[in-house]
This record gives sequence, C-alpha cells and structure tokens, in this order.
Amino acid sequence: MKTNKKIYGYILLLALSLGSCKSDFLDVEPMTNVLESNFYKTIADADMALVGCYDGYQRTSSNGNTAFLVTSEILSDNCFGGTGNTDGRAYQLLDRFDKSQSASDNNVFNGTWTDYYAGIFRCNTLLAKLDGTDFTEKPEARARIEGETKFLRALMYFDLVRLFEKVPLLTTPTRDNVPQADPKDTYKLIAEDLKFAAENIPANAYPKAQAATNDGRATQYAAKALLARVYLFYTGYYGVDDLGVTKAEVLKGLEDVITSNEFGLVDDFKNLWPASSYVPEPATNTLDKSKYAGEGNIEVVFEQKFNSTQDYNGNVDGNRWLVMLGMRNTNWSPYGKGWGACTVTQSFANSFANGDTRKSASIIDIAGEGIQGFDVKDQREYTGYSNKKYSPTALPDGTSDTGGGKDFQISQDQDYVVIRYADVLLMAAELGSPNAQSYLDQVRQRAYKTNFVSVAPTKENIMKERRFEFAFEGLRYWDLLRQGLSTAASTIATTENVTSGSTPDQVVIQSSNITKTRGFMQIPNTQITLSNNVLKQNPGWE
Repeated sequence: MKTNKKIYGYILLLALSLGSCKSDFLDVEPMTNVLESNFYKTIADADMALVGCYDGYQRTSSNGNTAFLVTSEILSDNCFGGTGNTDGRAYQLLDRFDKSQSASDNNVFNGTWTDYYAGIFRCNTLLAKLDGTDFTEKPEARARIEGETKFLRALMYFDLVRLFEKVPLLTTPTRDNVPQADPKDTYKLIAEDLKFAAENIPANAYPKAQAATNDGRATQYAAKALLARVYLFYTGYYGVDDLGVTKAEVLKGLEDVITSNEFGLVDDFKNLWPASSYVPEPATNTLDKSKYAGEGNIEVVFEQKFNSTQDYNGNVDGNRWLVMLGMRNTNWSPYGKGWGACTVTQSFANSFANGDTRKSASIIDIAGEGIQGFDVKDQREYTGYSNKKYSPTALPDGTSDTGGGKDFQISQDQDYVVIRYADVLLMAAELGSPNAQSYLDQVRQRAYKTNFVSVAPTKENIMKERRFEFAFEGLRYWDLLRQGLSTAASTIATTENVTSGSTPDQVVIQSSNITKTRGFMQIPNTQITLSNNVLKQNPGWE
C-alpha cells in the first residue's frame, strides 16, 4: 500500500493542516516556513495547493457517520439505518425522513457541512491566487490546475446541493455571512466548472497506463461523466433544461469517454470489490487478493482516495465511513467487523433475478454464507443481509486487514469509486445514444454471463439495471429522486418486518414524510444559529 509524506508548516486555508491522500502523485517533500505571503508564486506552489484541494475533498468523508455515500444509501430503498440496538436513532431519523425519530439530533450534518465548505474554501483560495502565480515556464499548467480545482469544487457543490438544495454559493475565499442561493445558480456554477475542466485538463495529463502514480486525479473524462450525472439529476428533478449545456453536448462528452479507449469493464463484477474478491488462506493467515482488479483499474473513471495511515494525532486520511457499513462486531474473513449500519432490505435482496452475479458480489448473506458468531441481540433492524461492496476486510484470525496501526475504526483505506465506466455506458444509453442497445448489453452480459438475455434500452429497463449495477455505491437514492419526488416517495415507502435486539420489529417509512421534505436534508441547526438565522431550515425539518 502506497503512503506518502506529509505536508508540514502549510499554513493555508483557514490554517487547516494538510493530511495525505494515497497515490504517488501526492508524494510531497515536507516544507517549512511556508506562509500565504510567500506562497502561490510558482507552478510548484500551485500544484502543492492543488494537492491541498484534493485533500480537502478527501476530508469531506472524515465525519464518517454522515458521509455522502452512507447517507445516500440510508435514504434509498436498498437499506435501513441499522447500527447497534442501543445506539441513538439518528440513522432512523434519516431513513424515515422523520425528525421525531430523534428530536434532539438537529445537527446530524454539521460535520458534513463544515467539511465540505472547508474543501470549497481551499479550491476558492487557489483559484483566487492563480493570477499571481508565474506560469511563464509552462503556461499550459494553469489550465490544467484550474481545471482540476474547478472539478473538485463542482463535485463538492453537487453533493451539497443534492443533500440540502439551498446552500450558500461561495466562489471566493470569503468569510461573509452569505444567504442560501437559488439551486439553479448553484447548478449553473457546477456545470460551468465541469465544462471548463473538460475543455482544459489535457487528455494526456493522467493516462490510465500510469494509474499507479496518478490515480485519483481529475481528468477531462471524469469531468464529462460527472457533467452527465449533474445534467440527468437537474433536468430530472426540476423538469427544466437550462443548465447552459445541451443534451447533445452531454451525450457527446460520454461518447468521448467511451471512444477514448482509456476505460473498459472489468471481466468479473465481483473483482471490482475487495470483500467480494478476496479469498481467505487460513494456513498462512493471509488473504489471496490476486482476483481483485485493484485501485485505479480500467473501470475507474474517478475515485476518492484513502490511506491506512490515519491516527489519533491529527492525520485524517482514512476511510472513516467504511467501518460504519461492516457487520456489527463480527469478523468472518474476508469480512471485517463494523458498526452494522445500512442493513440491506429483504425486499431488495429478493429482487435480484436468477443468474445475476451482482447479488453475491454486492450482498453478504449472513445465514446463507454460514457466518457464525453474529450477535443478533446487538443489531438493530437485522434483515440477514449486509453490504459487501464497501465492507471492511479481516484476516482469517479475525484481525483487521489494514495497514497503519491496524485499527479497524480509523485505518480503513478502501477507495470510493465515484464514477465507474459502467455508469458512463448506462448514462449514454439513457440519453439516447445510437449505441444504447450495445451499451446496455455490455453491462448485462457481464452481470449474467451465460444467463444473459438482451432487453430493450428503455428508460424503465435502464433504471432497473442501474439499481442492481450500482447498489451501495451512493447512486440509487438520487436515481429515484430524479425520476420525480412522487416516484421516489412511493418507491421508498415501505413496511418491512425486521429484528432489533433479537426481538421482532418493524420499519415503517411513510411517503408523506419524504414528500414534505421534498427529498432534501436537515440544515444543521448550529449553522443556522451561527448565521444569525440568515440560513433557513428546509421544509419538513423545521
């Protein structure tokens, strides 16, 4: 596992010290006596600050409880909130869109809010300083650095605007008390940033052939793919097409990704994920990892990087949310223990078609896989199923399979694949590519192998395929919401029998709760107070 040196003395962006991200491109020599007054002068300075922006994006996950992926899955119809039977009910508040589940939890997203705006502040600071940087030696470097920075800013704003809809729109490193913007203006900035990134990050800046050293960098292909995701959500949820980019332009961007020959589908779906591809070797207390496609594999268009070197002394570079998704206090190699969040709904587990290899690659069937030692009494909303894609891993003797201090809580280092090539194919098919049938078939052929049967590339079939292809990857909820609030509410609403603390329980999610919130989350009360009530709470969370 690659690790990198730390950046010291980097008094930059609200005096936040910089941790490290995993990948050789972040191997930076320690620096001392670096102040804003003598920084941002050279290309090397700008690249160093860009590393800080990537680090800022990484840190948006440092508050693991409400990290974007975890929240997205709790909100969807794939999962319930789960966690320990005696834990607080913040996840039930989210799962049911009902603040009465935990009335005192009015700051569930405070850490998320501050982490995202700290990352955006870093991006805005770098963008504001570019005019004062000397790019004489490599004038093309400015466009690349600006493109990557704007990509990261767009990605962070896209997460925020989907979670909260009306958020302060900051484009300069200001400390002003700014009111929430019309979401249309936020989406317009996101689209502009992504178009700039797509047009200005050179195609050969970070080739996949060199993924070992540049994995995790934003590319023009990542920008084009993310712009398509933004376009589909915005036009779907709001029912208007005024982003400043046309459907044809968005589709062309996806076709550019496809014809670049930089990407492809990994042959076996299970090999995309550590927990589904690792094989325990008890005799040597090791895991055979030879089947795992690896970080930065051919299918990865963009991923959020993590390290196993996090500690309790201020280094914040681990995947803090992964442990939330592990089976509750249960090591069963290759699966490692966690806190039991996001128990997989029985209805979803039962909805996979026969022959779909994605089911066993995506879901841990606790009884079906013969897992022993699972303490049902300690688990809330037990369904018999757990997420496998983003599960911690453990060695045969039950010890954590991480680097660093092997602390299962903070040393998790599995990267989050933000955009996969399969998503590019299905978005292109949805947008009406002439090759839509081929694109859908490619995804389904991998999933079903010899059981493959072609289906027409209709919107209904594509959306159905997306649910199984991207389960537990943070996409399902937003795919539902962009089909319309009523569709999302009626689909997520359910009554399902579960077990909590080994006693019968029932999860009841009412569509009216989703409708009254319009699908958006609670603005942190602390932020409203700090703004002197300039910020306003979202409907349904007052």
